[in-house]
Amino acid sequence: MTLQIEVCLDSVASARAAAAGGAQRVELCDNLLEGGTTPSLGMIRAVREAVELGLMVMIRPRGGDFCYSEDEFRAMCLDVEAARQAGANGVVFGILTPEGDVDVTRCRILMEQAGGLPVTFHRAFDMCRDPFAALDDLIELGVSRVLTSGQEASAFEGAPLLQQLLVRAAGRISIMPGGGVERSAPRLLPLLTGYGAGISEIHVAAMGWCDSPMQYRNPRVFMGGSLRPPEYGRPETSAASLLALREALR
Repeated sequence: MTLQIEVCLDSVASARAAAAGGAQRVELCDNLLEGGTTPSLGMIRAVREAVELGLMVMIRPRGGDFCYSEDEFRAMCLDVEAARQAGANGVVFGILTPEGDVDVTRCRILMEQAGGLPVTFHRAFDMCRDPFAALDDLIELGVSRVLTSGQEASAFEGAPLLQQLLVRAAGRISIMPGGGVERSAPRLLPLLTGYGAGISEIHVAAMGWCDSPMQYRNPRVFMGGSLRPPEYGRPETSAASLLALREALR
């Protein structure tokens, strides 16, 4: 089975780089510094026009935890519908109860809004209190894949749980490792071989750095809070990094 590479990104330029680097699919987000939130409708349409890759759209109204108010959930429903109409090939979301379980009722509603599009349950899974019960819930819901680091800081550290999840999934849902995978894939994937149906897809960032074209730079003013990324530059998907990853996985 050919290993599919999904790239997490936030711009048209990064989507073009992902295509040039040989990715099969992108996860389009905004606010990567917060782990990704819902991109604008304009960005979804622009990426859809720019590349023919599979386009998964993040549905997350804010950073932070995954327990949402009624207003936030209403916005998520509207965003799923908007992403579907804008040409998304699937949506990415995760909702938990205050007790740390999958919010099955709300997830089912979002899946109905998606109109049959594939659904990825994102790393909200890594915040679940019982990963095996959560996996069973997602299988019952008919979710296509779960993005997880094995409830650790990186997928390499979470390999023991990923092995157990693969066995429990038994091919009924795709287990997609994410979290530092662009650095660890050549070491990680052999650890997961022979468990369940194995790994068929990975989630990577593969970021480089793109300096701002601004020549005049006011050092006294910042547009964000006290914890902020550099003002005159931004992370951007690196086609070279993706090509290097593909070569390392041959």
